[in-house]
Amino acid sequence: MDVTVTGATGLIGRRLVAALTDRGDRVTVLSRDAGRARSALGVEAVAWDPVAGQAPCAALDGRDAVLHLAGAPVAQRWTARAKEDIVRSRVLGTRNLVAGLLEADPRPAALIAASAVGYYGDRGDAVLGEDAPPGDDFLARACVGWEAEADAASALGVRVARLRTGVVLDRSGGALKTMLPPFRAGLGGPVAGGAQYLPWIHADDVVGMYLAALDGDWRGPYNASAPEPVTNRAFSKALGRALRRPAVLPVPALALRLRYGEMSTVVTAGQRAVPRRALQAGHAFRHPGLDAALADALA
Repeated sequence: MDVTVTGATGLIGRRLVAALTDRGDRVTVLSRDAGRARSALGVEAVAWDPVAGQAPCAALDGRDAVLHLAGAPVAQRWTARAKEDIVRSRVLGTRNLVAGLLEADPRPAALIAASAVGYYGDRGDAVLGEDAPPGDDFLARACVGWEAEADAASALGVRVARLRTGVVLDRSGGALKTMLPPFRAGLGGPVAGGAQYLPWIHADDVVGMYLAALDGDWRGPYNASAPEPVTNRAFSKALGRALRRPAVLPVPALALRLRYGEMSTVVTAGQRAVPRRALQAGHAFRHPGLDAALADALA
């Protein structure tokens, strides 16, 4: 296949580009710094700032599909400026990508777009398939707008799939990298009581779902999370086992709010999201169990 990837220098983007090139696909990446992306990834790169204007047709014409992962980091203190960047990079950035698809000739047949389980908001222990309604907090509203812009490509005859990704297990980045120092020091433990559900997924399985969405006829939303979400308390215990360290020191919600502000709700809220549609499509997860997934991610 001939595909274009945005957000290619991020945690999942790097893995995804490597998986695509390993299987023989031709990859073009769209990046603010095309030179750095070309050097880091070893593929064709075209310059594009997602919030500055329309995606260039030179990187879209004749491609089989676009895999869209670009977006400002959510894991930062949510100042007014940061919240604006989070929304603009996703909502306006995706709108500008679809504007490029409109003028592409020939137009890519598929758009596989990132989203997040934050779409659902804080839902307690309710089991959340893809038909569950959205939440109404900041991140949920951002995800709703993000997905709506991606879905607008459907009116162009483009097949659109949206992957609502959970907490990605990869020791080189993301939430797991942040957790490792205190847990390795024996200072880890459940957060904000630990009863909230954590929809985790191994990085290999996120990549696997993007490839499945690309190769198959996936349309609409898919929860990119492992089949068995666990509570924060259970996850903390599993990480402690994997590191052979105690994991019993609780982290109060107040301490998180003082350090991270509103962003702390990403950790204190929970989504018991399950990948119903992927399982119904016959998709197989490489790391469906948490203990084995952590062992592999930490190896």
